[in-house]
Amino acid sequence: MQVLNVILYIIVIGFLVYWVGSWLYFWLKGRSMGGSIDQKTFEETMRKAQIVDLREKNAFDAKHILGARSLPYTQLKYNEGELRPDLPVYLYGDNKNMCVRAALKLQKKWGFTDVKWLEDRFADWEGKTKKTTKI
Repeated sequence: MQVLNVILYIIVIGFLVYWVGSWLYFWLKGRSMGGSIDQKTFEETMRKAQIVDLREKNAFDAKHILGARSLPYTQLKYNEGELRPDLPVYLYGDNKNMCVRAALKLQKKWGFTDVKWLEDRFADWEGKTKKTTKI
């Protein structure tokens, strides 16, 4: 019985180390990329950028930043052709790490050079929003 408990502890500790390590890696990577922008800057400069909502479609339909397009992170690799690499890309979602991961993909795999993300979560957004109505 004690061997089973030790194995269980090792699995739990391994999972926690992986989770914390992953979070720390993307936090540090985001800081080194320097793409985080505050709400004020995001709102002032977003008219010149492609605004991408990385949340799932149902969350986008419920409420999103005015002018944004829905491109869920889970579908990003299938729909990257929807974005122009010559224009700035502004990302936002439910958490910053998801935005950093998406920015890394856009830059490394598809050659985007100007990728920024909202410093805060979308839930903290104070600017103009829109709800998608279904007929």
